[in-house]
Amino acid sequence: MKISKLSALAVTTALCAPSAFAEEMANELTLVSWGGAYQASQQKAYVEPYLAQNPGVKVIWDESSAEAVAKIRAMNEAGNVTWDLVDAVASDSMRLCDEGLAEEINHDEDLAAAPDGTPASEDFGDLIVSDCFVPQIVYSTTFGYRTDLIDKPETVCAIFDTEKYPGKRSLQKRPIDNLEWALYCDGVAKDEIYDVLGTDEGVERALAKLGSIKDQVVWWTAGAETPQLLADGEVVMGSTYNGRLFSAIAEQDQPIGMLWDMQSFDLDGWVVPAGLPADRKARVMDFLKFATDTQRLADQAAYISYGPARASSAPLVGKHAELGIDMAPHMPTDPANAGNVHVYDYEWWADNRDDLNAKFQAWLAK
Repeated sequence: MKISKLSALAVTTALCAPSAFAEEMANELTLVSWGGAYQASQQKAYVEPYLAQNPGVKVIWDESSAEAVAKIRAMNEAGNVTWDLVDAVASDSMRLCDEGLAEEINHDEDLAAAPDGTPASEDFGDLIVSDCFVPQIVYSTTFGYRTDLIDKPETVCAIFDTEKYPGKRSLQKRPIDNLEWALYCDGVAKDEIYDVLGTDEGVERALAKLGSIKDQVVWWTAGAETPQLLADGEVVMGSTYNGRLFSAIAEQDQPIGMLWDMQSFDLDGWVVPAGLPADRKARVMDFLKFATDTQRLADQAAYISYGPARASSAPLVGKHAELGIDMAPHMPTDPANAGNVHVYDYEWWADNRDDLNAKFQAWLAK
């Protein structure tokens, strides 16, 4: 890993001057993330360096981010919040913030400024979509396919074409992405998707399109499942996060290709559950400031092909830490990959997620 002079100086300074508040901080952190290659990149890019500076601290990983909203609601109702910091998608952070289940962040006071002094709020810019959200990465949900079992798909609508592309396909077990892709492939223009999806008829139309391939779908809940299903030949194509596909293709040399059409751009970042005791919150905020500084987010891009959320991190993105390949061409934001993208309406999903989750699960059970 390439460490800048500034970063090395910062590390040295931190090692020589441990936090004055260390004795008031808890010595254990429960971090919640998504498992697999993504969580591994977090471990290498900022957990291990943080623990090197704070050898008395223990980090426990929980891989339940996909259930973050439901579990934080349950913990809050039980009065027993056991998580300290949760990796969540943008729309989930908005729901938790609206419900008072996540702490509001003062981005300029709680987070590190850019190396040139630019306040964090300006460095993250529009990616701060909620007062309770600290963005880390820009990623996309897109499709992988077996290069030796089917012809190369040209559009996302190949998932609905079981004649030209026979075989099982994997889709995430949730309405987000699937409903948008279904309407798009049923002829709805991209800029009209949420207008159509906002009606009962639009939801039924999307579910009917998904129903045309329902018996050919393997539903997944963890991002690592589709790469494994593809590697095992159990599906011929499937959706998942672009970084998971990069790992299977570049690191594991699997016969898998990546489709960059109607990839869904999304943000992922940290949420602090509301109501933590003071010592646990102090440790969380200390870790959060470290883990989201310019160098740490750039370092993460050396392990997985997700774009760092800070503008000041982008120029520091270089090669893969182990493979030595340039990472920029593998990012979802690379112009060659971003010809036809889908951008979420975060607020729309924050307002409609619970209702559509219920309808989607009822449809699955039929």
